[in-house]
Amino acid sequence: MIITTGDHAAPDAVRRAAALAQEAGVQYVPRNRTSLNKLASRYNDRDILVILEGGARLFRSGGEAMLFHPSMAFVRAKRLLKGESDPMLEAARIRPGDVVVDCTAGLGADSAVFALGAGPEGRVLALEDSLPLWSLLKEGFAYYVSGVKKFDDALRRITAKRAEHLRALREMPDKSADVVYFDPMFRNPVEESSAISPLRTYANASPLSPEAVAEACRVARKTVVLKEKKGSGEFERLGFESDPRPHTKIAYGVISLDK
Repeated sequence: MIITTGDHAAPDAVRRAAALAQEAGVQYVPRNRTSLNKLASRYNDRDILVILEGGARLFRSGGEAMLFHPSMAFVRAKRLLKGESDPMLEAARIRPGDVVVDCTAGLGADSAVFALGAGPEGRVLALEDSLPLWSLLKEGFAYYVSGVKKFDDALRRITAKRAEHLRALREMPDKSADVVYFDPMFRNPVEESSAISPLRTYANASPLSPEAVAEACRVARKTVVLKEKKGSGEFERLGFESDPRPHTKIAYGVISLDK
């Protein structure tokens, strides 16, 4: 992966691009009004992160670009701010001040909702193994502006860490988080939006392992939560109690640790 800016980059975007490239251990390339396809060919790298004023865009030569955008997370957030409930937060039994580890952050939608539910005193650690996705998340959480201050403040409270979740969990102390959350790639996907579909080309498609669940149970004080397609069999395989809600394509499995 290489990192660049938009065609008419402000000095702050250039500064951000150079700093992120150094942190990620990749090359920063000045844009100089060069097309992204030409940059990909010139540097023999099909993945390019483009730093924008309000976040970032991930470009892959020959594939679909992904712009950091909260998508359905923003819809869920607005419902929460109106006092409505969220099934994921209910399954996890989130309370203000909770510490959450999102082991499979992807595009960050669930991390954003967790951050809103945990409130200003809470903390959300978003783990992402993919370098391009982690880079997109890091910039998006820090700079995306939705126009809703409470939501934007929630994004700023998320810490994006590039890590494989099993290794990261093994390094965490016992009972150091309230909730550990998994949203692995579904083996048989439900209908996906155009924003979600390209994620499959970047994300780790490996099934969730019993070892990761065991580590999550060691780390979590309250719940371990798994998001899966209803009827997939993953809840039974991994020891989760599945969500009884009817008429939903997606379900949440829970292991309760404080009862």
